[in-house]
Amino acid sequence: MYSAIVNILNEILTKVGECMDERLRRLKDKANKLPLTPGVYIMKDKNKNIIYIGKAKALKNRVSQYFGAQEKHLNKVRKMVENVEDFDYILTDSEFEALVLECSLIKQNMPKYNILLKDDKGFSYIKITKGNWRNIYAVLQKDDSNSDYIGPYTAGFSVTKAVEEAKKVFKLPTCNKVFPRDIGKDRPCLNYHLGLCCAPCSGKLPLSEYEKNVENALDFLQNGSKKTIKNLTKQMEEAAEKLDFEQAAKIRDTIRSIEKVGSNQKVVSSTYKVQDVFALSVMDGKACWAVLRFEDNKLVDSEHFFTDEGESIAEMRAELITSYYSLNRKIPPRIELDGEIADSENIAKWLSEKRGTNVSLVIPQKGEQAKLVDMCKANAMQKLTEKYRCNDRSREALEELAMMLGLKATPEYIEAYDISHTGGSDNVAGMVVFKDGKPLKSGYKRFAVRGFSGQDDYRSMEEVLSRRFEEFYKHKEQGVTVGFGRLPDLILLDGGKGQVNAVLPLLSQYGIDVPVFGMVKNSKHRTSAISTAGGRIDFNSRKKAFNLVTNIQDEVHRYSVAYHRKKHTKSALSAALTDIKGIGEKKAKNLMIKFKTLEAIGKADKEALMSVPGVTEANAIEIIKAFKGE
Repeated sequence: MYSAIVNILNEILTKVGECMDERLRRLKDKANKLPLTPGVYIMKDKNKNIIYIGKAKALKNRVSQYFGAQEKHLNKVRKMVENVEDFDYILTDSEFEALVLECSLIKQNMPKYNILLKDDKGFSYIKITKGNWRNIYAVLQKDDSNSDYIGPYTAGFSVTKAVEEAKKVFKLPTCNKVFPRDIGKDRPCLNYHLGLCCAPCSGKLPLSEYEKNVENALDFLQNGSKKTIKNLTKQMEEAAEKLDFEQAAKIRDTIRSIEKVGSNQKVVSSTYKVQDVFALSVMDGKACWAVLRFEDNKLVDSEHFFTDEGESIAEMRAELITSYYSLNRKIPPRIELDGEIADSENIAKWLSEKRGTNVSLVIPQKGEQAKLVDMCKANAMQKLTEKYRCNDRSREALEELAMMLGLKATPEYIEAYDISHTGGSDNVAGMVVFKDGKPLKSGYKRFAVRGFSGQDDYRSMEEVLSRRFEEFYKHKEQGVTVGFGRLPDLILLDGGKGQVNAVLPLLSQYGIDVPVFGMVKNSKHRTSAISTAGGRIDFNSRKKAFNLVTNIQDEVHRYSVAYHRKKHTKSALSAALTDIKGIGEKKAKNLMIKFKTLEAIGKADKEALMSVPGVTEANAIEIIKAFKGE
């Protein structure tokens, strides 16, 4: 029986191979009949859809190459050729005409296998929230009627950098806290201690002083550093005249910070007033194309694009350049490149005609311009490494997991959730984040389940995910794209299909399109499978994916249990206090905040106890009696 099946399969494969060979022979015969003249060729699939458009100096030579020995082609080209059922061609009088026609047809048809750069260069804005305790953000669109906007600007990179520098210099908060709502709710974070934030969360900063920082930041963004320094110098002198030397010193430090920012910006400058700098980095079949744009000798924008490696680096540069400027982008008079570009004369002519004046394509060999190209290339390699090589082992594990779960793309940003409680009391949840296969501890979050009492893991998970999605939309409105402001590529829940089914309706309710799976443990409390809404997926031989999911499940369990133990301990301590006459939960909490331990409370005298908010003299006497056993 087995041998019969093998024979049938071999026959099928043989026939498929014969059909492919026949298709390639047919296409090559057609290609060999093409003239040795310039033109554009148009590859089509079996449904007559255009899948690739190219140009050639000699159509016959170029097109016939595709249908020769397939092992000589890169993976991308082989995939394209596998889908070619027929091709058309258009003859032109020159290579230049072929280039112009190719660019036009690509823009019209957007073929699948051409390098297509998304034209996402919309406008950017500086967003200023209204009311007291305003803040400043760099955003891509006006999406909040309760905010003011400055703009639009075309250089999103510059807007983002400018806002970052303004917030750093004038010590505006960069966290996700909302003011005045979160004032006094928590201690200042590390940024305050590093001198990077004025910490309105502390409750000690006057609103008037904070608003002055905001106004100075807006002045810096709108009028530039020179005018801001002039205005601040005047404020410093006025403060000194009033003998307010502390305020004068603060303003002096701000001026120095602005000057430092200005000196740092001079590092990234250009010899030429207006130019674009391009560099290409290739690694393991993938490529990243980086662009630095200069105006008035200063870096105003930075972009990067990812694509598959081409058969020739020089041809890749040509295809990328034409694709980039086919979009509605401003063409500079000078373009710096990191190496040779195919058909450079025609591309320079095409760019010059589009611009209306001469455009130079330059490969700098030394000096400051060469350093700019090197910097651009280093940026491209860094982006490429970040995207495709978190490390080889992690990448393989993520790709294996994506294949196992049937995901559209590799899950580079994963959120995992676990519920922890003791007999239905002190319900909490932990959320951990894995980025590029490694824990991202800055993204970890803790939740105290408060929507109900008692034990119900499904309702707990539903509440936690609901709050997480609500936070996403709040952050989105504020233009925040980190932390809760971004959605994960994959959500993993500690549990089976019950947990998965509990949260799936939420995704539809909130309009969230993120795949959700459960992590199932066996009787020995070890990861054993992935749970879906209707069943389970066993790991089988997918060892790398298994190890990754095991690490995620162990980490989220550890994190949620640690939080639960901490909360449960506090609850137990508070319960010991609430047994005392006149001491409720609020007073017990305040006592624990003040003294930290029951032992310290027992040693405290009446005056120390009465210093705690809400604790009266009568309460203090009862506490002392309780600890003395009276």
